Amino acid sequence: MKKDERLRGYHDEQLETLPWEEKKRLMEKQLQRAVLIAFEEAPAMREKFKAAGVGATDIRSLEDLQSLAITPKAQMRQLQQASPPFGGFLGVDLNKLRRIYTSPGAIFDPEGHQADYWRLQGVFFNTGFRPGDRVLNTFSYHLTPGGLMCDEALSGIGCTVVPGGIGNTETQVQLMEELKLTGYVGVPSFLQAIIERAEQEGKDFRRDFSLQIAVTAGEMLTAASRNRFEEDYGILVRQFLATADVGGIAYECGEKNGMHFADYRVIEVVDPETGRQLGPGQIGEVVVTLLENPVYPLIRFGTGDLSYYEEEPCHCGRTSPRLMKLVGRVDQVTKVRGMFIHPSQVEEVIAAFPEIQTAQAVVEREQDRDKLTFCAVLAEPSSQEGLASPLQEKIRAVLKLRADVTFVSENDIQEAEKRILDLRKWD
Repeated sequence: MKKDERLRGYHDEQLETLPWEEKKRLMEKQLQRAVLIAFEEAPAMREKFKAAGVGATDIRSLEDLQSLAITPKAQMRQLQQASPPFGGFLGVDLNKLRRIYTSPGAIFDPEGHQADYWRLQGVFFNTGFRPGDRVLNTFSYHLTPGGLMCDEALSGIGCTVVPGGIGNTETQVQLMEELKLTGYVGVPSFLQAIIERAEQEGKDFRRDFSLQIAVTAGEMLTAASRNRFEEDYGILVRQFLATADVGGIAYECGEKNGMHFADYRVIEVVDPETGRQLGPGQIGEVVVTLLENPVYPLIRFGTGDLSYYEEEPCHCGRTSPRLMKLVGRVDQVTKVRGMFIHPSQVEEVIAAFPEIQTAQAVVEREQDRDKLTFCAVLAEPSSQEGLASPLQEKIRAVLKLRADVTFVSENDIQEAEKRILDLRKWD
């Protein structure tokens, strides 16, 4: 299939091209219903309204949302521990759920039974997948929702999905070649690893493989990586933003000029300190309100991602604003190889080893890949013998990621108040 054919058309033309002011009015009607459900069915949401001194019927417009506090993703574990298992945010009985997942940081995420629960079918169609594509899905199918989120959305638009999951690069190369797979979903660095492994085996990736489109998320897609995939290997590359809590948030269209706000949710960019909505071009936290999800009726959920948006019309014809770039995080929660790591997880590792006085997880970028190093300061330097291997095993068990381990002096720790130090720089 030619690239222009992939980027032609809409998943829901009427909704996606509706003039923005009309779409806002539609969203406000949906918001009023969503707020009533949240207030009536989710105890934590009801307390949120009471704390703000407003009732459900006081929220009539998108601007009215500013009267409510933001629920930060970084606090979800604490909230869930205080009121297990979902912190009082669940809108249905536990036995009405289809699946329950756990994300890094030991956060539980529910899934309901409704079709396209995560609202990713439109995201994947509008980024370029089409019925008949054979797609390698390399997001994890183990405990976290990423793999199944993408799997069901791709199946819903008529794709055939190969549930590759994470790792096993050699096997993934074989699958991609022998099954003549046309699509890839996953982090960009793993796609690069697949290509490199194929080339190490003496294959010409552009000639011997059938990959036409890659849609990535979970880590930053640099301009250099995109150019390499598109120019050197002829792969159409687009990206999207989603979380395990709220599903689809934004996606790139054919114009490749920012990520359109996804439908069926309110996307705000707000001042992290005040919660006030910001205008175009101003950097703030991406905050999401779900409009048609009675299972998990989250209102003003703070993703922790920092970005800014623009409202100028897009040549694709879609009218929603666009997130232009993710520029960082509002907290120390950091995404590494598509997985969130939390300061509390680093502290859990430290607590398991009396020999460790303090430690810091350092994230760097080498050859377009994330590198995680656990820098440990020992109470007694002589105690490091035999410690590296069990420490690596504990890190992998808690953080769900492999990390190098290095033993350092206290003076070698940069910004010692941080459990996670992100040294990555993006073009």
